[in-house]
Parts: sequence; C-alpha cells; structure tokens
Amino acid sequence: MQGYSAKEVAKMLDLSVEQVRSYARAGIIEPDRGPRGEYRFSFQDLVLLRTAEGLRTARIPPRRLRNALIRLKDQLPDGFPLSSIKIRAEGDRIVVRRGGQSWNPESGQATFDFEVSELASKVAPHVERVIEAARHADQALTSEDWYELAFGLEAVAPEQAEEAYRKALEVDPDNVDARINLGRLLHVTGKLPAAEEQFRIAVRHGKPNATALFNLGVALEDLQRGDEAMEYYRAAIEVDPECADAYFNLARLYEKTGDARSALRYLSAYRKLIEHI
Repeated sequence: MQGYSAKEVAKMLDLSVEQVRSYARAGIIEPDRGPRGEYRFSFQDLVLLRTAEGLRTARIPPRRLRNALIRLKDQLPDGFPLSSIKIRAEGDRIVVRRGGQSWNPESGQATFDFEVSELASKVAPHVERVIEAARHADQALTSEDWYELAFGLEAVAPEQAEEAYRKALEVDPDNVDARINLGRLLHVTGKLPAAEEQFRIAVRHGKPNATALFNLGVALEDLQRGDEAMEYYRAAIEVDPECADAYFNLARLYEKTGDARSALRYLSAYRKLIEHI
C-alpha cells in the first residue's frame, strides 16, 4: 500500500501542502514514509485530517486543537485509531464520542447531553402511563399511531420505544419506517443480530429502500462482515446516488482491502456530494 502523497491529500481536503505536513510534524497523525523519506498518508490519516480541519474552521485555535488531539491519543487504548471516533466542536469545547461515552479531551472529564438527560428525567415518570394508556385505548391504535409514539419515546425511553415499534409492526407488518427504526434502535442498544434481521425484512419489502440497505450495511460491518457490508452500501448508492455516507463507508472498507484506487474513487464522490450540502 503506497498511500497518498501530501500533495494528493491537500487537493482532496482543500488544504495547503504545508498545512498537511504541519499536522504530521505535530504528531496528530503518523503517516508512513516513502522510499525518499516523503510522507505517505493512509485513508485513516485523511479521516483524521478532515476532522481536525473541521474543528479549525469551527474557530478552535490551532494550539488548542493540536494539544487536544495529542492528549486524546494518550487517553485511548493502545492501537485505537483516532479516525474511528467522533470528534466535534460544541461551542468553544472539543467533545469526543466513542460508543456511549462522551468526554472533553482537554480536561479528560466526561460530558453529558444535558438537554436530553434533563428531558428524560422529566418524562420518565409519565412514560409507563403513556404506554399503558396506549395499550388500553378505547379505540385501537393504528400502526402509524404506535410509530409516532415510539419515535417520541426514543430519546428518553428506548425500551418502551422498542415495544411501541413492535406494536406498530403487529398492527401492520408492512410499516417499513417502523421496521427500519426498530432495527436502528436495536443496533444502538447492541442487539446486532436482531437489528440485522429487521433490516433484512425491510430490504425485502416492496421497492428498494436506500436507508434500509445502508443500515443493513452498517450492522453487517459491526458484525465484522465487511464484504457483505460493501454489497449493501453499493446497493444503497444504486437506489440513492446521493447517499453520501455509503460512499464514505465504501471508501474506508476499500482502503482496508488494499484497493487504494477504489477507495479514492469513492472518497472523491463523497467529497463532491458533501460540498453541496
């Protein structure tokens, strides 16, 4: 794997060559070296550079950004790539998300989504009452009624939301939106085989659905079945040529297989799409 030159990376990310090299010199990324000692960047390096540049454009001062990313490398397990986690600016803070955890790399302190947590504490006492009332409603709830209830419960009561989605599907097994959302909720809560099952049912139902295809690809990837995941990402793009995340995930998986040309092709397509968002 030869990787990408600093000039190629600069062109893909709309940076100067010197900016790319400065990130490498700062130790934020650790590119390989070519036969003449030149930097050779991997796809993972590109992902991290894109994140770092996004933080910079969010007015995070360069010194703070560099120090935060260097500290973050020390806070992660050995061998855990920075490119595999979500890093973003929230106001003047840098926030890292990995799985269900969230923290500020500068202080090392955990952070918290206060709006959602505050809402959850207020709603929790009423959730069971709402569900119970729905179960015993004088007039039977439609599948769409259960779907709307489930959607509203997701952020504050995921277990009850799952039950409501299942109720929606009991009333109408062809409610594809409920099927996809149930699969996504199962995925988020770590029930990957169950999520895969729901996405496969959604994929088989009616006309092709890009969201179902993409979500099935993500579930398969998390189940360590990358080849199958690529098949469904490609299918999602066939249905929706503007499914940007499918291009990005394909680029990342092609990079893992050593197919740099395909990785670059899908990454370039991804960049063209997000430029217009």
